[in-house]
Amino acid sequence: MPVFEVHYLTKKMYLPVVQANPNIDKIYTIENDVSEVIDALKKENYDFIVDLHHNLRSMQVKQGLGKPSKSVNKLNIEKWLLVNLKINRLPHVHIVDRYFGAVKRINVLNDGEGLEYFIPPIDEVNISTLPASHQSGYIGFVIGAKFFTKQFPEHKIISVCKQINSPIVLLGGKEDVEKAKRIEDAVGSKIYNACGKYNLNQSASLVKQAKKIITNDTGLMHIAAAFKKDIISLWGNTIPEFGMYPYKAGANSHIMEVKNLSCRPCTKIGYKACPKKHFKCMEEINEQEIVKFV
Repeated sequence: MPVFEVHYLTKKMYLPVVQANPNIDKIYTIENDVSEVIDALKKENYDFIVDLHHNLRSMQVKQGLGKPSKSVNKLNIEKWLLVNLKINRLPHVHIVDRYFGAVKRINVLNDGEGLEYFIPPIDEVNISTLPASHQSGYIGFVIGAKFFTKQFPEHKIISVCKQINSPIVLLGGKEDVEKAKRIEDAVGSKIYNACGKYNLNQSASLVKQAKKIITNDTGLMHIAAAFKKDIISLWGNTIPEFGMYPYKAGANSHIMEVKNLSCRPCTKIGYKACPKKHFKCMEEINEQEIVKFV
């Protein structure tokens, strides 16, 4: 088997996701534009370019370097058909396995072990720093997501948390702090509000140490899958058929969604509000099934 030196190009804001990965030899970052690094990349004289984005920015990289390359098939036509006409032509293939199509030419194979996520030692959270009530174990509840239509409603989070007889850690970013505080106030001492208090890798450490994870379709869901956690993932306007459900997560993981809604999926990404105003895709998710999972 050939041995490759692997370089990784990403936006600077995503550097913490890959910075501690021992399988990456060098990382390049940009703020906005590939012109920031293209001259340095040319000096590397790469043998092959793997394009996992297949967008304008990655096209500029490939054109600028002029080396052999392969792009992942994003299935945009198939996604458009499903979103707009509700015609499902998507293959039953996870996005991770589609990514491997981009490295097939260089004989890189899937080892079948699932995802990996590496936390820098400095970001490992000592569980003894949590409230005493949470040091013997807790359920992680990821309450945030980039778009509103991918977020489990606040009132349903409160209802579910009240029914769970276990300590709960709320996970999310700074944008989730106020919502998490309202949930904490409504539910009480079983809640530890970690939103906005930890960086991404520290939040990943809390995910790693949780007994189980309840999560929206978001980044921490995939990190939980990397740690083989039992996950209950909550799906609103997006659907698992897009290929981004938890990959090789814990054996008792479960997907929660409202099937057979004529308006779902309404987008492949997300909206700031439900276009139909009813938000049935999240409002009708069965709370008792979530509590039963825990």
